Amino acid sequence: MALPNVYDAAVAQQLIDRIHQLTPQTQPKWGKMDVARMLAHCNVTYEYVFDERNDQHNFLVKWLLRTFLKSTVTGEKPYKKNIGTAPSFIIADSKNFEQEKARLLEYIQRVVKQGAAYFEGKESSSFGAMTAAEWNNLMYKHIDHHLTQFGV
Repeated sequence: MALPNVYDAAVAQQLIDRIHQLTPQTQPKWGKMDVARMLAHCNVTYEYVFDERNDQHNFLVKWLLRTFLKSTVTGEKPYKKNIGTAPSFIIADSKNFEQEKARLLEYIQRVVKQGAAYFEGKESSSFGAMTAAEWNNLMYKHIDHHLTQFGV
């Protein structure tokens, strides 16, 4: 089963509509993050995608991630509840809900604008070069997982 295509404007709009259902008071069904931290956490993915973060793993860590985690992260199988996260994705401090929401909406629209061709062969700081389909799965699964976590 193929995952929805994040490069498609209609799919992006579905994600945007779900995000608009969130409020600062929305509570998670599982996990520790509040809704503002969750939005900030989701933004980290796009910070890496659009090269706004430049922290890199060394060769050994990258090889381990590519060998043991890449298929889980980029495959079509949904993430399980309460799975671990990489240290760079942990949001420890309080965040502004409206600011993080606006950033996430902008990133989703930017993915559509860039299109699949932008992502074909694009390097991941964790997994090396990835296909547009792998990027799609990574981005869709991650945001869908967290929107589901918050009941939207």
